Amino acid sequence: MYTSQVMRVFVILPAAGIGTRMAAGGASTPAPKQFLAIGGVPVLVRSVRAFLAVPRVDAVCLAVRAHERERVEAQMVEYKLGPRVHMVEGGDDRQHSVGNALAALECDVDDVVLVHDAVRPLIDPATIERTIDAVVRHGAAIVGLPAVDTIKQVERTADGAIVTATIPRERIVQAQTPQGARFGLLRAAFVEAEADGFSGTDEASLLERAGVEVAVVQGSARNFKITQPGDIELAEFYLGQGKA
Repeated sequence: MYTSQVMRVFVILPAAGIGTRMAAGGASTPAPKQFLAIGGVPVLVRSVRAFLAVPRVDAVCLAVRAHERERVEAQMVEYKLGPRVHMVEGGDDRQHSVGNALAALECDVDDVVLVHDAVRPLIDPATIERTIDAVVRHGAAIVGLPAVDTIKQVERTADGAIVTATIPRERIVQAQTPQGARFGLLRAAFVEAEADGFSGTDEASLLERAGVEVAVVQGSARNFKITQPGDIELAEFYLGQGKA
């Protein structure tokens, strides 16, 4: 258990994706999903605002593609997001983008670093606060949802998937973001993965691989990831209901 006082909290938003699933779903615009609008406000801006609403957050670092930097800078000015927002160049995948941001941060080993999908714009400040508290207490934490459906383990064959086992739902959570850790733990996990040529699906997978125990913070259904055209309508529904 960690008991030292947290000095600073940093947030990384990897926002270098190109939105291939959104395009495949028939979106009418070629814009990457982080630049699509929900209720007239870009997805990325909504995500940044959510973290800026938490006073404990000292800085938000956006990892963006070089050719998108000017657009993002213009949005930061238009929406008056202030001096707590910074940018680094993103990479070809999430792990590369987050790695670039970690290398750019001037952190102490015990500072808290959260990583959040730029396209989960409806994250609420209370969940962010709980995640920070969990990192302070445990060293690493993610936001997750309990599984509702029955989960099957399968084996892939030439004729399709064959069920091999039923996994008890109480042993399963659906990972969301933010995911975070003390800077020293997270940076070491990334360095180790890079040295071994390991590519993980999220930050928790790298931390787990490095032997770090990761706590789970209760998430919510509205903290979903925008990946398909219908997700924009769902997010606007939540806004219309006054739930975001």
